[in-house]
Amino acid sequence: MHIAWLGKKSPPCGNVTYSREITNALLDRGYRVSFLHFAQEQGQSQPLDVEEVSLPFLYKSQVYTIPSFRASKVLIESLQTLKPDLVHASLTLSPLDFLLPEICEELAIPLVATFHPAFSDKHRNLSSGTQHFMYQLYAPFLANYDHVIIFSQAQQEVLIRLGVPAERLVVIPNGVDVDKYSPGPSQVKAEFNCDRLFVYQGRIAIEKNVEALLRGWRKAKMPPGCKLVLVGEGALMSSLMSTYGPEQNILWLGMIADEQRRIEILRGADVFILPSFVEGLSLSLLEAMGCGLACLATDVGADGEVLEAGAGIALHPQYVQSQLRTLLPLFEQHPEIVTILGQKARQRVVERYSLSRNIDCLEKFYDQVVRKVKPYAHS
Repeated sequence: MHIAWLGKKSPPCGNVTYSREITNALLDRGYRVSFLHFAQEQGQSQPLDVEEVSLPFLYKSQVYTIPSFRASKVLIESLQTLKPDLVHASLTLSPLDFLLPEICEELAIPLVATFHPAFSDKHRNLSSGTQHFMYQLYAPFLANYDHVIIFSQAQQEVLIRLGVPAERLVVIPNGVDVDKYSPGPSQVKAEFNCDRLFVYQGRIAIEKNVEALLRGWRKAKMPPGCKLVLVGEGALMSSLMSTYGPEQNILWLGMIADEQRRIEILRGADVFILPSFVEGLSLSLLEAMGCGLACLATDVGADGEVLEAGAGIALHPQYVQSQLRTLLPLFEQHPEIVTILGQKARQRVVERYSLSRNIDCLEKFYDQVVRKVKPYAHS
């Protein structure tokens, strides 16, 4: 089967990781994959028989993309030449997302999408209100796709309430490579000169609620042998770094592109903390769980569902600071709790959120779409 994958290769974000992991896994299973993504235009036209096609753009960030006026023409010509069996769009939050159903209908190519935006269906705040508007904006257009892949039952319920037909929605949870993201040796504690290592990995942005994590860490008055490292960058990074730094045993590592280095940090850490106001199904959380860390994440999006029944601790997004003030010293004083939670987290990912399980479901789904059989929801 030939899949035309429309997604992102940069800048680093969850969509980029999702596209990379899924397309590589499909290639490993013998699929032909053509990757169409937003990239700078070349000096001359790129041959359309190659497996990678660059779509011109005006602006691109971790969150959204503004295509150039030529992007839709390049896309149409590429699909006409490639003649894929199916188009899978890992939606990049761009105006092109709204044109895709019409383009694929004219070309008679089945079209499915993965809808990533974070949400919170339980807790109301500024970030969740902004994301709810994104869902309201997209819902009428998602109804025009043949099918839309989402990550959780909670996300499905939100979209159904907004008018997307239930039969268009298919739940296939995110997955991580549990062989790659696994417990293993690491020297990072010696490198950072600490006995206990706590880690946050993600964007340093308002919706990630990082300042609440930093305040909670400071109020917990952790001993010198405990350190908090933050992996990632974003708009709030410079202002937060001026207030929270090495004097509070907080280390800012910035963006780390090297995946093996990120895995080394996770393997050497004890506890992973994700304090977001909104999430979808966090790949960073799943990666940390795969590496056997004790995980704390806010009960937003599907993250609370991932941690249920003892696989981690779900935090309330409005009370992250006070909850961490209590929990962080507990983890430092009782390492056996960290060990147990880490084992349960690893077990949960292996059983429910492995990349191989994700691809198994995706293969069945593709087959049903191409054969025009009504797909079933995967749980």
